[in-house]
Amino acid sequence: MIKEFKNKKILVTGGTGSIGSAIVKELLKCGPYQIRVFSRDETKQFELMHEIGPSTKVDFLIGDVRDKERLNLAMENIDIVFHAAALKHVVACENNPFEAVKTNVQGTQNVIDCAYANQVDKVIMISTDKATDPTNVMGCTKLLAEKLILASFLYKGKKKTKFCCVRFGNVLGSRGSVVPLFINQIKRGQPITVTDPRMTRFIMSIPQAVQLVFKSAQLMKNHEIFVLKMPVVTLKDLAQAVIEAFREKNKVNRSVPVKIIGKNGGERIHEKLLTVEESAGALELDDMFVILPNLLEPSVGYELLKNNSYPRAKRANVHEYSSMDNKKMTVAEIKKLLLSNHDLKFDL
Repeated sequence: MIKEFKNKKILVTGGTGSIGSAIVKELLKCGPYQIRVFSRDETKQFELMHEIGPSTKVDFLIGDVRDKERLNLAMENIDIVFHAAALKHVVACENNPFEAVKTNVQGTQNVIDCAYANQVDKVIMISTDKATDPTNVMGCTKLLAEKLILASFLYKGKKKTKFCCVRFGNVLGSRGSVVPLFINQIKRGQPITVTDPRMTRFIMSIPQAVQLVFKSAQLMKNHEIFVLKMPVVTLKDLAQAVIEAFREKNKVNRSVPVKIIGKNGGERIHEKLLTVEESAGALELDDMFVILPNLLEPSVGYELLKNNSYPRAKRANVHEYSSMDNKKMTVAEIKKLLLSNHDLKFDL
């Protein structure tokens, strides 16, 4: 993977977000020529700048993917783009659907157009399990963003740029995610607020998410969706594991009440990473699924991709990959995972 990024000029949209900033930090270990951090929040840029320390390889650019002209300037002479900029919170997107469309859909269209205009080699877009058979605005906009990425070959012509998408589950420790919320509630002496204890979710750590992104950049042929195989938790067990991890980390036996508040608008009880229809055209690797593009010549294209791009690949079983049907982690297993995650701040 180091060879993939060595001496390359790389742009990370949303580069100060939880995933974007983790991508930037890992890229610095790979010897890139330059990394451009593109985001709209100057405070987060200031914080990341000081976290990274002095570096001649990192440039911080203020901008928004909604602004095509600014994005185009930022993408000049770039080799690889990691597109992590998005509105990702379900409730915020439900309440502000027009804004979600502007960022997640139009912003992605701008990334595609600018990548073609600047002859970028590769674009890797960060997507979500909520784009799979979506039930909320955020999921719908991310699904449409995926469709734009996958359909870009229809007007590609002779342009060299390649695209792919990477689907995540819930990323432990990311900004606004549920585990940091639980931890902060415990620290403030408040009850943990659980929307619905029956809810199941796919989970992954920030390092796992970044490694999936990097592996996808290495394996991609063109217009695939990469889906990591992830463990599943119930919200009830996740809350209990956070409480137990907090007690163990701080050597306390504090009583922590749990308050059931009901699910938010747009949320569903179980998540999906792969639909039946998608699995019919997918490959399976040891650690991920690869949803192949809608090729003009499927039989020829399938064998070409299978044999040349994905070592030890096999056809995926035709089934829906849902958090409802997959084995759930125990409270003890979740607690162990939480305590090993350095992005979570349990200490008082």
